[in-house]
Amino acid sequence: MEKYLMARHSSRVWAILALIAVFALLQLMGMEMHAVHGGAAAVGLGALMVSGEISGDIMKALDKVETKLAAMSEKADGEMKDLGKVSSETKSAVDALGVEQRTLAERLLAIEQKSSAVQDQPDAALSCGAQFVKDAGYAEFQTKTSRGSVGLELKNTVTNAVAGTFSERRPGVVEGAFRLFTLEELLVAIPTSSNAIDWVRENVFVNNAAEVAEGGALPQSTITFVNETMPVQDVGHLVKISRQLAMDNAAMAAYIDRRMIYGVDLRVENQIIAGNGTSPNLSGLTKAGNFTPHGYTAASLAALGLDPENRFDIIGKMIGDCAAADYPADVIVLNTADWWTLRLSKDKQGRYILGDPGSSVVPMLFGVPVVASNAMAYGKVWVGSLDQAATLHNREGIMVDLSDSDENNFQLRLVSVRATRRVALTVEKPGACRYGDLVPA
Repeated sequence: MEKYLMARHSSRVWAILALIAVFALLQLMGMEMHAVHGGAAAVGLGALMVSGEISGDIMKALDKVETKLAAMSEKADGEMKDLGKVSSETKSAVDALGVEQRTLAERLLAIEQKSSAVQDQPDAALSCGAQFVKDAGYAEFQTKTSRGSVGLELKNTVTNAVAGTFSERRPGVVEGAFRLFTLEELLVAIPTSSNAIDWVRENVFVNNAAEVAEGGALPQSTITFVNETMPVQDVGHLVKISRQLAMDNAAMAAYIDRRMIYGVDLRVENQIIAGNGTSPNLSGLTKAGNFTPHGYTAASLAALGLDPENRFDIIGKMIGDCAAADYPADVIVLNTADWWTLRLSKDKQGRYILGDPGSSVVPMLFGVPVVASNAMAYGKVWVGSLDQAATLHNREGIMVDLSDSDENNFQLRLVSVRATRRVALTVEKPGACRYGDLVPA
């Protein structure tokens, strides 16, 4: 009897769990359900009536199985009381009812899964015409005998299956301005392992070399030198971002890294041209003492038969002066706006001097390449042999570091992004370059 009771209990529990699983599954799917409890109170199994395509025959069959199980339970209790054991016939009947109950529960679960899958599929999009003829207002209009009208807001056939309308998300990040760097590429760049650059620069050379007769004394020339030192400077910056941004938004983090690197290179280019030499600034090409002033005024240019307002004339004179000093110019540095003023220059017949707008013009004047940079002050011009005049010393390339240990980053869950570079610029030959006003007063 104990074995029978355990089997009967197991069968009932299995059936209950199966139907409970169905009930839970339907709830998760968001379907509306109504439970109707009836018969078979002994096994506590309620008949479920679920909205949708559920077979009424299966529900009725389950009710019958529950009723039979209740009857068999009472019969088994009577046999135990009268005979002291449960007959084999009763045991077989209970087992058969258990199999039938399990089969019905599986069928019910399969039906609900299939119904759910159908409901999950979105309705086929209707064309505008189909929407119109299916509208109740149109049907009412068809049955009217009097004059009238019907209106319908037609829905777009491109729908959002999730719900609601969302703004379009463009991939990546819309970046700000990025300057093209060309000046540094023209410099002689060498690595260094020191924190300062020392060199000896020729200051004054008096050349008294001359022809000497046999037995005559040689004239003496003089050379003076100046000791120069230029410390390696750190150029860098940092920005704080949230840890979530650094960890979860790789595109944004990559953009910040790129922007940080660009910021360092931008500052280095500005310092190459305009660094004032006061620590921690670099000693730039336009710092006093790092160039030879072109020395022209409007009057002096006019005396030479040149037009003081003609920017080509002053640039040509500066190129000629470099060549006369045995430092043939290899680059002209102009402000971007000044370059475009030259590029748009016209002759007396209205023709573009540097080429038609439809042609691709390489920035070049008198055969010397032009570097147009916003780092150069407006209205100024630098001309020289950059290859001989200056050297860029790289102590460390750009380093990008991330840390959550800066200030109160740990507490606020922030990450500091730092970009740094160690570099020095030495201008060894100020005589190799000319600098001054593009339009002298």
